[in-house]
Amino acid sequence: QVRLVESGGGLVQAGGSLRLSCAASGRTFSTYAMGWFRQAPGKEREFVAAISWSGDNTYYADSVKGRFTISRDNAKNPVYLQMNSLKPEDSAVYYCAFKGGVYSYSLYPSSRSYDYWGQGTQVTVSS
Repeated sequence: QVRLVESGGGLVQAGGSLRLSCAASGRTFSTYAMGWFRQAPGKEREFVAAISWSGDNTYYADSVKGRFTISRDNAKNPVYLQMNSLKPEDSAVYYCAFKGGVYSYSLYPSSRSYDYWGQGTQVTVSS
């Protein structure tokens, strides 16, 4: 079992920034890819960003491209989501997701690809 713990959520004014972190522990895999998803009240969970095991490849939803950055350093853990120029429509519970045993450069934008999920962290952007 893999345990994911997100942190860094909170309340911020429109135009502000937050950095989310997702730390993985428990069962080990030689490689794993990560993703961030979000879910606003009354809406389906949606893809935000994904990063490959190598960290060289990233992929973003159009709604956050140019404002959000997903990253991981050489230690591979934790994974970060830097969120800049936040908008009220970015308000949601943000979840990180984990897929083990992957190729180094593969990306996974579909929620169905992931094996483990964090508990979520609330991000609220006020106008």
